[in-house]
Amino acid sequence: MHLAHYLTLLQTAERDLADALRAVADAHADEPAVRDTARLTAAWATEHARRLEPFCDRYAPLAPGPPEELHVDLFRGPRTGGLAYLRDLHDLFLQASTCDITWTLVGQAAKGTRDEELVAAVEACEGETARTLAWLKTLMKTSATQALVVA
Repeated sequence: MHLAHYLTLLQTAERDLADALRAVADAHADEPAVRDTARLTAAWATEHARRLEPFCDRYAPLAPGPPEELHVDLFRGPRTGGLAYLRDLHDLFLQASTCDITWTLVGQAAKGTRDEELVAAVEACEGETARTLAWLKTLMKTSATQALVVA
């Protein structure tokens, strides 16, 4: 059963998202909407990673061996320059999208294994991740004209 590998992938992605959100909040502290909401959503991602811990432990013994290299770094740190803000938001969106689709996949597996606790965790966390994506998409839309045309 490869579920353990995807749980670990998701936990790592959530931790990476939390770190990236905090880095962007600090780098763009002059943007209050970004600073405050990024810190809030970073707390959500940190909690998501924490909630996954018992499931990683539960399914690890059932894994068929060490996972293949599944993790990819999507955020390499905040940028500087004219497009920095938009590119940082774009990277956050990609990281959050990875979390979102992985929650979907883990949710399907949770239903397949009839693990009601994992299903409940997925439902709670997936909704917050969707809210993070919606927030990031709105910020990118409102920033695109200034960053891409007016610059």
